Amino acid sequence: MKKRNGITGGVYLVIDPSWDSAFTLPRLAQALHAGISTVQIWDHWSEKTNKIAFIQEITALAHAAEVPVLINNHWELVKETALDGVHFDHPRAEIEEIETLIGRSFLKGITCGNDLTTVHWANDHQFDYVSFCSLFPSSSADSCEIVTKATVQKARKLTKMPIFVAGGISLENITTLQDCGINGVALISAIMKSANPFETTQQFNNHFSTSSHEINPRP
Repeated sequence: MKKRNGITGGVYLVIDPSWDSAFTLPRLAQALHAGISTVQIWDHWSEKTNKIAFIQEITALAHAAEVPVLINNHWELVKETALDGVHFDHPRAEIEEIETLIGRSFLKGITCGNDLTTVHWANDHQFDYVSFCSLFPSSSADSCEIVTKATVQKARKLTKMPIFVAGGISLENITTLQDCGINGVALISAIMKSANPFETTQQFNNHFSTSSHEINPRP
């Protein structure tokens, strides 16, 4: 299976699998219709959730819109489903072994903090993007440190990979990040708990025109 689409930027939607599908799926459908670039299934599972069935529901919706779906950390699920890639929370020493075990091309992303060695590591292992967490305080990003804008600006000089930012991002504060060289934003509640996910997605998309997040290929 080939990679569905490259990841260049824009609105990257993170899905919380602990939420009921009856809540999640209609909101995801609205966001997809408005135009999101990527979906990630967060590593926040309820014990009662059937992971394979849930992934099948999400990938069916997203793939109909030609949007790739990544799983957070649980790379082994890529072998069993139509998932397009993996988002890792930390560098993995066994990344080459993981690639061999998956046995097909897949998208790779990773969370970064203020330590830019992770960016270098992702560059060296040909990752598709990096995501900095957390730019602002956020209940869903409570395991992340607060990342400075200066860190993101330095990262922009180190890599041609798309750079996303996450954590507490809203329509009110996104304008403060425009000078960081970012290509997109990763969002959960800002869209999924919005009164109108379609309209909110469109409003975030207005900050990332096609030309603003096109980048040169990785060196």
